[in-house]
Amino acid sequence: MAKIGRNERCPCGSGKKYKHCCARNPQVEKRPSTPEEQLKISLMKAVEKSVAAASQKQKQIQELGVFVLLSTSRGNCWLFEVTQSDCVQLARDAELLPVPIDENPETIEIEWSHTYRVKDRQMVLTAYSDKSEMVMEDCPVKEVSASIKRIRRKIPQEMLSEIHIG
Repeated sequence: MAKIGRNERCPCGSGKKYKHCCARNPQVEKRPSTPEEQLKISLMKAVEKSVAAASQKQKQIQELGVFVLLSTSRGNCWLFEVTQSDCVQLARDAELLPVPIDENPETIEIEWSHTYRVKDRQMVLTAYSDKSEMVMEDCPVKEVSASIKRIRRKIPQEMLSEIHIG
């Protein structure tokens, strides 16, 4: 069951805020959450968990759907997307960065800052803003590459080409 925020529009379709409409009505049946909403909840929980690990400078790799989350012992945290090789930094030096994830009931939009590729056993990041390249020094390339390969094996190629995370 997806939790409805008090300030969100009421799911009954009245156009009012939930807190002024059905929030206090015990007879209103709660609607079940959709798979997309469950993924959003799972993604945000995974992001929070990974950022928390980075703030404590703990190395951690999580796989979730088409995403790999990495927190490093230097306090950096990255979210990698497998289908289009996009990524974004969520924490730097144990400090939380603004999370560029916009969620609504139909979609998850992530503002990707970089693309990534493995070259000569190093994770090379290319910024979208100025096309500059940098090597991610604290990336456990072997483990992240293994996670990416596992995800690509789990999801059929036809589905991978149809998934678009924007």
